Amino acid sequence: MMKEHNIDVEAVHFTSLFCTCGGKGGGCVPASKVAEAAGIKLHIIAKGEDYIEIVKKPAHGRGSNMNVCIDCRIYAFRKAKELMENIGASFIITGEVVDQRPMSQHKKTMLLIEKEAGLSNLVLRPLSALSMPETVPEKEGWVDRVKLKNISGRGRKEQMSFAANKGMKDFSCPAGGCLLTDPQFSRRIKDLLENKPEFDSKDVAFLKYGRHFRLEKEAKLVVGRNKAENEILEQFKAEKSYTLWLEDFNGPFSIMAGANAKKQLEFAAGITARYGDVPDKTQKVKVRVQNKATGEESILEVMTAKDSDFAVFLL
Repeated sequence: MMKEHNIDVEAVHFTSLFCTCGGKGGGCVPASKVAEAAGIKLHIIAKGEDYIEIVKKPAHGRGSNMNVCIDCRIYAFRKAKELMENIGASFIITGEVVDQRPMSQHKKTMLLIEKEAGLSNLVLRPLSALSMPETVPEKEGWVDRVKLKNISGRGRKEQMSFAANKGMKDFSCPAGGCLLTDPQFSRRIKDLLENKPEFDSKDVAFLKYGRHFRLEKEAKLVVGRNKAENEILEQFKAEKSYTLWLEDFNGPFSIMAGANAKKQLEFAAGITARYGDVPDKTQKVKVRVQNKATGEESILEVMTAKDSDFAVFLL
């Protein structure tokens, strides 16, 4: 759309641990394909530990879950401003639509976000330009305001149709794509914030795999849900942790971590057995336990836990 105004465009794509658009790793393949098809240069910016700090303490509050949409947008705009200045660009273009998202895309909020990012009047939103105040690129005649659009509201039919007419067929997460809006993942983040407020990106990555149980303040159990997750969990290393797996049957790989992990091992072993291929739930089973700090192994013989015993601890 901007190329029709003879504007040289370079794209920026943000990756995040919380992004679900490109899989659990927040990949860049869809963005790179779009940029390549459009013939424009792509810059990729990873939201790092500085972004994790924003998730912990958002200046503008949260949405219905643990989402920090307004602060997230300010963060992205500030990073885009740095890039803009580094490459000598004159303004920023986004695909935002007024009133499409409930928290960060009200008109007043959009203006607040660009102001806090130091980009007042320098953010052009071509799809909703006629619903917004005139920007510097419009006033300077770099783009023709008459040719811009006036889309607003929650519906996406108009912009999807417009994109299709431009030959764009693949769309990545048009209606979401952030784990912080997911109720279950939000419970895990909230639990992490309450029990380990100094958490970092490695702790966040850990939340994306397995079933999580907060057995007590300093004791958390994570149980793999399938072979792929078991293999991933084996790679995680946590302080004061133990790993558990069934000795005689197929089953999950579990991690028990925290200062009080040791005293909860028997309970954790019972939960691990619950998710294993144990043929007779009325008999004790052997669960192998390894102390990750020392490598020492032992066997616990436990009864398989009942769902009612631990459902309250599930995050």
